[in-house]
Amino acid sequence: MELTLLGTGTPLGLPRPGCPCAVCALARGADARAATSLLVDGALLLDLTPGAALAAARAGRSLSGVRQVLLTHPHDGPAVEVPAGLPAAGRVPDGRELTLISGHKVLAVSMDTPGTGYEVTSLEGGRLLYLPRGAAPAGLGAPARPYDTVVVDVAGRPESLARLRAVGAVGPDTDVLAVHLDHDVPPGPELDRRLAAAGARAVPDGATVVVGAHRERSPVPRRTLVTGGARSGKSLEAERRLEALPEVVYVATSGTREGDAEWADRVSLHRDRRPGSWRTEETCELAPLLREEGPPLLIDCLSLWLTDAMDRVGAWDDDTWRHTGEKALRERVAELVAAVRGTSRTVVAVTNEAGSGVVPATASGRRFRDELGRLNAAFADECEQVLLVVSGQVLRLRG
Repeated sequence: MELTLLGTGTPLGLPRPGCPCAVCALARGADARAATSLLVDGALLLDLTPGAALAAARAGRSLSGVRQVLLTHPHDGPAVEVPAGLPAAGRVPDGRELTLISGHKVLAVSMDTPGTGYEVTSLEGGRLLYLPRGAAPAGLGAPARPYDTVVVDVAGRPESLARLRAVGAVGPDTDVLAVHLDHDVPPGPELDRRLAAAGARAVPDGATVVVGAHRERSPVPRRTLVTGGARSGKSLEAERRLEALPEVVYVATSGTREGDAEWADRVSLHRDRRPGSWRTEETCELAPLLREEGPPLLIDCLSLWLTDAMDRVGAWDDDTWRHTGEKALRERVAELVAAVRGTSRTVVAVTNEAGSGVVPATASGRRFRDELGRLNAAFADECEQVLLVVSGQVLRLRG
């Protein structure tokens, strides 16, 4: 089964007409995207968009063989004027299956928002799932086997991909294609990097993909350290790397601060933006979690873990530090680093990049700065990927 993506953007396209944003200014050439529309084996058109016939011609395809036009939009009837020779466009009621003259079987899949998704099966048994913009499947059961190709709004609804993984609809060999791309995600290498972290990819408009064909996939790093300054976007970057997975344990090392309303607001902000399927552990006992089997861990953050560790060994006091504190802290850090080295879990950890600004005025402050630098370096040595976030922009230091 051949799938030609006539467009991969939102209905307004990319760049959006008249939009002055930086992403739209950069969306040229292969990064320019028309509204999402899929042509399956030249016989089935999923979503009719303006300029579909011209888009097909640019891709070396024709719409003359199309026998069925199906819409995902929440209204009945064609989205735009139907080009001459095409059958009228329409939607299929949820749960109903069509068998086309071409031999394709099409099943309408219900969504959690207005709209319809479509499962397409070819005569050869290739299986494709296409979901509308901003939608996730509602009540999708476990299929007999994963889909060969899934075309989904990865950037806009990453939890949709998480749901599909949770029921086995997306497996390790499923080719996940991101569509409905808009100007909220930067184009080019940054888009590719974000999608790769979710196990997905984007293709340019006009690309043809063979459903079920073997494709070499870039390995997703199992251990990642995300570092950066205050409010750099490092926590958001860490969350993005795991938001398309069905189960994640968020390890909050922040604890609670009695009577500190501003700190409570910070914690609440982080909690509110996490996917509902994530479980939260509030603890600084990281080594036992890393030694256990289980779902991916998001640790936020190592600098607060170090604060707790220094509290426990009395490292803030100069005399205690000289006599027992330094040795005790080294042992605790070594235990954590060994646990990271030996863990079988997927881990994304957040830390602060300290030491690039003002030198702390106190000995204890300088001690914390130095120990955090040592901890970051030791932890990074055990990670396949290390990222630095500066002003919301991600720089890959390793992996």
